[in-house]
Parts: sequence; C-alpha cells; structure tokens
Amino acid sequence: MPEIDKSQLHVYREIHEQPAVLARLLDEEQTSIARVAAEIKRRQIDHIVIAARGTSDNAARYAQYLLGACNRLVVGLAAPSLFTIYDAPPRFGNALVLGISQSGKSPDIVSVLAEARRQGAPTAALTNFADSDLADAADHVVQLRAGEERSVAATKTYTAELTAIAMLSVALVADEGRGEALRRIPGKVREALDAHAEMARVAERYRYMISCVTIGRGYNYSTAFELALKLKEMTYTVVEPY
Repeated sequence: MPEIDKSQLHVYREIHEQPAVLARLLDEEQTSIARVAAEIKRRQIDHIVIAARGTSDNAARYAQYLLGACNRLVVGLAAPSLFTIYDAPPRFGNALVLGISQSGKSPDIVSVLAEARRQGAPTAALTNFADSDLADAADHVVQLRAGEERSVAATKTYTAELTAIAMLSVALVADEGRGEALRRIPGKVREALDAHAEMARVAERYRYMISCVTIGRGYNYSTAFELALKLKEMTYTVVEPY
C-alpha cells in the first residue's frame, strides 16, 4: 500500500470504513425506512422536497433521478434562504419534506422541516445523529450509522446517504431483486477499495493539474458534483461539474 500523508489519515480511514458503515445501515435501518415508505403510501404523497447543503445536497440530486425513474415521484430541492432570509416559504401541498444533514445541526435545513410541520406536511430526516435538531424537527428519522466523522471531507456520509435513498426507493416498490442488489453493495465497495494502489498510480499523472471538469449524467450526475467538491476541498484545484 502506498504511504499515506498523515494530514490525510482521517480521510483515508473513513473512506475504508464505508463497507462496514453501509452494512450497518442496511442491517439496522430497514424498519425506519419502511415507516417512511408506509407514510408516503398512506398519504399518497406525489412529490418530495429535499432540504440539504454541500455533500448532502449532492445526495439529493441522486434522489431526484432515482425516485423519479424508479418510483415516479417528482423530487425538488428546497431553497432554504426562502425560509431564513426572505421569510417567504412556499406551500408544500401533498409533499414529504426530507432533510438530509450529517450533523443535523444546520439551522437553515431545520427551518425547512419546521415550516413543513407548521403546514401539516409529513417530514423525515436522514442524519447521523438521532438527538440532533434536525431529528427533533422530523416525524421520521433514518440514522446514517456512519459513526464519528473526523475528516473535513465527508466520504462515508455521502455513500450512506445514497444507500439510504436507494433503500427508500426499494421499500416503496418492494422489489426483492433490487433489495438483493442493495445487500451486495458493501462487498462491491470493498472490492473498489482494494484497487487503492492502482488509483494512486493513476492519480500520479494529475498531481500538478490546476483545473479540471467532472462529467456525469443520470444516476451519476450527483457524483460528478460530489467529486468536484472533494477535489476542491482536498487539492484546492479549480473543478467544475457538468
């Protein structure tokens, strides 16, 4: 294994925690996911509004494609400043309002769910902390089960959010084939991580780049944005996603 810069050790460790994190999420949050799916069906929800920032906002882009393509749900991204700065919250109508936040502490995300509750809309949260402000504002809480996040760049949190969204999509249609595919994800992630040495070799060529673009579409559109964010955070490279 190539030598790891000590300043990046937390990032490296948390990247390699992903198989265990995803296995734990799949094992321990099925019931919570099922409750959210049951609420969507019971209330005949026809669209979902997601409030998120940064990495979690990129996970929300994935939800737009997955829940749209597989569950025929319209998914929109909230503009928290309408709630916190302009004091002009939109009407949610027959929506589920979903907050996604690793810490659950973002006041603007909490404000969106608080307004949804005031309007009588059902609310749910994907967060790492069941005792957070976001969890308190939600009717349903799905814990990401990612453990303590010590690195600046969120890694295991992002893939946990994607997996939780995929779990919800599967629960809405009770598709055993897709459910089985989900259960194979931790092993597939472990296989990808085993290619670390090869990735380090490939990355060597790009050590001195000063700008780049990341490209993705459909289900990968969100990860094009997340990859751009990570490169900016970790390498100070100018990166634009398309």
